[in-house]
Amino acid sequence: MKIFLSTLFILCLLISCKEAPEKNKNLDRWQVHADNTTIIRDAYGVPHIYGKTDADAVFGLLYAQCEDDFNRVEQNYIWATGRLAEVDGEEALYSDLRAKLFMTEEQAIANYNKSPQWLKELCNAFADGVNYYLHTHPEVTPRLLTKFEPWMPMCFSEGSIGGDIERISTRKIKAFYEGDMEIPEATELKIEEEKAELEPQGSNGIAISGDLTQSGNAMLLINPHTSFFFRGEVHVVSEEGLNAYGAVTWGQFFVYQGFNEKTGWMHTSTYTDVMDEFKETILNLDGKLKYQYGEELRDVVEDSVALKYKLGDSIHQKIFKTYRTHHGPITHKADGQWTASAMMWEPVKALEQSYIRTKQDSYKGFRKMMDIRTNSSNNTVYADAEGNIAYFHGNFVPVRDTVFDYTKPVDGSNPQTDWKGLHTVDENILLLNPENGWFQNCNSTPYTAALEYSPKKENYPNYMSKDQENFRGVHAIALLKDRKNYTLDSLIKLAHDPYLPAFEKLIPGLVEAYDKTDRTKLLGAPIEALRNWDFKTSKESVAMTLAHYYGTMYGKNGKRPGKMTDMEAMTYFGTASPMSERLSIFRAVIERLESDFGTWNIPWGEVNRYQRLNGNIKQAFNDDKPSVPVGYASGRWGALAAYGVSYTNNTKKIYGTRGNSFVAAVEFGDTIKAKTILAGGQSGDPTSPHFNDQTDAYINMQFKTVAFYKDDVLKQAEKTYHPGEVK
Repeated sequence: MKIFLSTLFILCLLISCKEAPEKNKNLDRWQVHADNTTIIRDAYGVPHIYGKTDADAVFGLLYAQCEDDFNRVEQNYIWATGRLAEVDGEEALYSDLRAKLFMTEEQAIANYNKSPQWLKELCNAFADGVNYYLHTHPEVTPRLLTKFEPWMPMCFSEGSIGGDIERISTRKIKAFYEGDMEIPEATELKIEEEKAELEPQGSNGIAISGDLTQSGNAMLLINPHTSFFFRGEVHVVSEEGLNAYGAVTWGQFFVYQGFNEKTGWMHTSTYTDVMDEFKETILNLDGKLKYQYGEELRDVVEDSVALKYKLGDSIHQKIFKTYRTHHGPITHKADGQWTASAMMWEPVKALEQSYIRTKQDSYKGFRKMMDIRTNSSNNTVYADAEGNIAYFHGNFVPVRDTVFDYTKPVDGSNPQTDWKGLHTVDENILLLNPENGWFQNCNSTPYTAALEYSPKKENYPNYMSKDQENFRGVHAIALLKDRKNYTLDSLIKLAHDPYLPAFEKLIPGLVEAYDKTDRTKLLGAPIEALRNWDFKTSKESVAMTLAHYYGTMYGKNGKRPGKMTDMEAMTYFGTASPMSERLSIFRAVIERLESDFGTWNIPWGEVNRYQRLNGNIKQAFNDDKPSVPVGYASGRWGALAAYGVSYTNNTKKIYGTRGNSFVAAVEFGDTIKAKTILAGGQSGDPTSPHFNDQTDAYINMQFKTVAFYKDDVLKQAEKTYHPGEVK
């Protein structure tokens, strides 16, 4: 027994001795980064990070992000690495399985190892920045990730959290991997109905040439519509040519939507077809799974994934057997056949492109960067100091045989359905310096981006884009047409124009139905409020309240003759639906308002609120706690300054959760001029002065002036320190 204890003691001592040099090595490396990095917090808490090298700047950037909202940094990597069920429980298993179907930890490590040296150094600095934060903040208790690794960015490389992979249904994955079942048609319909009820996702991007501005310089509107507090505002600078300002998705080491001194980039979600499904013909030959591919029988790649999940206070494990063909992982069944999902999955190249983008100083360099072709889920709206404005509709577009309909699963056994490489950037939908001097993309069709100077649909295969308009696109075009003499302030005002074109289609039909079929006192006064409305939203507008509830209730309960977009549905409900249906739904609206608020005659700002009570990722709203009136409206109605709800609040009042989050208006010239705003504030800490310090300015369109140059940063400096120093 004594011999055993002595051996155990020696073994522990050897392990301890081995770990000590490794720990000291880490501390020495972290300290070098920290000494080479300065963080200056301005009057709004925005971090301006100055590093000697790019790696130093990345180290400081991640450290600063963790200071502002470690909760969200960690959450994004828990999700991206497929470990969500370990904190959220069994219901998250199929999100984790989806992540592992495309990237296991071993594959992520392999991708990191094959990365170019410069990218490895940035990945190392990413991990070092987070780990040094945890080392210097022992009071912070991670939910799961106590150590960050350099391979982790490979799981989360393109910039938009979720991106393409979130379009793959976890319900379908669950049905297949739990029982080899196909989701019933009724469930498919329910999924589509649930999607239709959600707040529209996406963003607005507008570029204006110098011909239309007072200064003669090009301008760019950067207006992502994301969940609130989804991205922080940062400025990251190095002595190796990095000088980028804008929005960074928590936990990433590059500015995703923003600008440097010479170029600016804004991403909007694309309608380009970048994902396809291949129905596989599976055969079991002597216990070995094969799939048909032309005249060949190929092996199905079989593997297993062990996933942990939380159940009560304990951690359990579930092992899934997974399957893959050359098309991609098997994710579900379609028409009774195993179906593989294909999408862009080039994490090294995608991460390279995301970072290289931020350092370009001209259209020539930016255009060359786009040749990497891994920015798959987005369009790009661009402007620069040379006066160029450009629009790239998609960036990763597989070449396909147009005899097949890729909007549905195709026959994977037919080699002709395979992707045949990628379209070049020049073959993609591209717009450069249109003669009208402007273009817009609001997740709408590229074929109206610049009116008569837009790309022509007949010049491209159908899979390049849906020719689908929305009310935000209609609104933007109406505002931009025949306008000039832009300033930053007038561009900001345009981006917050209160007009809502959806209601011009919907409301007159309700008034008509009342005039022709119903003269009851119950509806008379609210109908008059709508009859006299100018279709503009404001905090004071009662008509806005009525219209929002009417449009929402009609969208959910109105009978549509076939599948329709929101835009088509609102037009149909306003012009062609039964008048009796219009009135019955409006009566239900009045009853709902009177039940919830005691009256239908309630201003929009009393109903539509902003509330941020804590730093939780999903807010628990409360009608009894303080909130602020908001005059903005949902993007569903055509509001450019979108303000909507993405999950059930279980309250009577409406509390915004997504839409305008980070917004920037940028002017390029001899020097950069820019103004920005954040929903709420920079910090996720309720005790911070920057938790809600931008709320009033956000609601009232009072943008802050960006401090881009060092002298201006120093004038606004609130705190200056090296990572790790006590502030």
